[in-house]
Amino acid sequence: MAKMAIDPKDRPRVKAECLRLLVTLKLDPARRRFISGFIDTYLRLRQEELQVFDHLITTEFLPTEQEQAMELTTRWKEEGIQQGLKQGFHQGEYHALKRLLTRRFQTLPADVLARIETAPVEQLEQWLDNTLDAVTLEDVFRSH
Repeated sequence: MAKMAIDPKDRPRVKAECLRLLVTLKLDPARRRFISGFIDTYLRLRQEELQVFDHLITTEFLPTEQEQAMELTTRWKEEGIQQGLKQGFHQGEYHALKRLLTRRFQTLPADVLARIETAPVEQLEQWLDNTLDAVTLEDVFRSH
């Protein structure tokens, strides 16, 4: 919104009007989801702005628009929660492996830290399991 030079007090209204336009267009569900994701990503609101945004939807939208808008905003919230949970789980696995390896093998080389930092959760889980039987640091990263 900063690049759009929108006055901060108008941010909730801009997002609400974008959402109103989206729900009034006759788009297929895939396009609607894509555009709604774009709106939510680039028109992020702070907590106090969300209250104004919700008030605008309930007071200024027609009942059919309200229903469709609430459906889209509920999906935004659910997707945000799911993404946050995945990121949190990944960070937990990363920190657990890093802590275990540091405790077991002392100082970890920078390439090992980089490797575990960028690994997917499934790989981190495998390496955590491998750590239980590993004699050397290299044993942790071997495929079984």
